[in-house]
Amino acid sequence: MAVHDDCKLKFLELKAKRNFRFIVFKIENQQVVVEKLGGPLETYDDFTASFPTDECRYAVYDFDYITEENCQKSKIFFIAWSPDSSRVRMKMVYASSKDRFKRELDGIQFELQATDPSEMSLDIVKARAF
Repeated sequence: MAVHDDCKLKFLELKAKRNFRFIVFKIENQQVVVEKLGGPLETYDDFTASFPTDECRYAVYDFDYITEENCQKSKIFFIAWSPDSSRVRMKMVYASSKDRFKRELDGIQFELQATDPSEMSLDIVKARAF
């Protein structure tokens, strides 16, 4: 599975320049491409609303939080979205290319696998970040 150069470039912008809050990726014509870029002011609800209900996606989310010591921190989450209602072939393609794609994105701190919106709720993200 090929990875479009734009995927890596946009991820570097999210990581270094914080131009984006999130990026949603999809597989199209045998390669991973950027489907949606979330602006720095978009919320976690905007992010979760970006996922189709019956198709798989990959995504990264830059999660900001404040530590107990009152320090501003950020962690980058990788989310593999594979809803139960998506086609079996699509799930297999996404599952088999996930690790290779994730290696292209240097700087991911956590990974979540979700088949249902409840599996990637903000509470779960917060619990994983601390």
